[in-house]
Amino acid sequence: MSLFHPLDAAALDQLFVQARTYNSFGGEIDDATLHRLYDLLKYGPTAANSTPARFVFVRSPEAKARLEPALDAGNHDKTMAAPVTVIVAYDLDFHHKLPLLFPHTDARAWFEGPAMEKRFVPALRNGSLQGAYMMLAARSLGLDCGPMSGFDNAKVDAAFFAGTQWKSNFLVNLGKGDPASIFPRSPRLSFDEACRIE
Repeated sequence: MSLFHPLDAAALDQLFVQARTYNSFGGEIDDATLHRLYDLLKYGPTAANSTPARFVFVRSPEAKARLEPALDAGNHDKTMAAPVTVIVAYDLDFHHKLPLLFPHTDARAWFEGPAMEKRFVPALRNGSLQGAYMMLAARSLGLDCGPMSGFDNAKVDAAFFAGTQWKSNFLVNLGKGDPASIFPRSPRLSFDEACRIE
């Protein structure tokens, strides 16, 4: 029997119901909070415990300057002003860690061969899952999130991941969101529109 019980309404509001995507952020985020954030998100499940996501916490003026040329105009100002912008990436060489992460079988052999054929889809899929876990972990720590596309992946990869098999997926601004920066909540699909029970 599970040790856990349903979360109360306040926790569900913080993680889902009242949580919003902000377009303006304030506050500061220290190293200890970023470590706590990772120490929560790392427990989210991935296939074969592959954990292919890699996270770059862009906070310093120097790192912001490297990120700036890759940003689309609509994301520029809010990203440059955010306390931290997370580059959520995935590592196409994630399989090298599998002897440590999934030691009870030779899972590394499942992914040997050209990366685009055997590793791209699992890296992207599971790295995206970890990016979502990161946002839930951030919200659980009292931070607000602003996930986005709207940037040049090739420029980000050249600026931050040259010489590696890390590839950028999406960006997330973190901080204390300004309520004045959000739009009215957009509609969501109903259960019957999005789901079937069979």
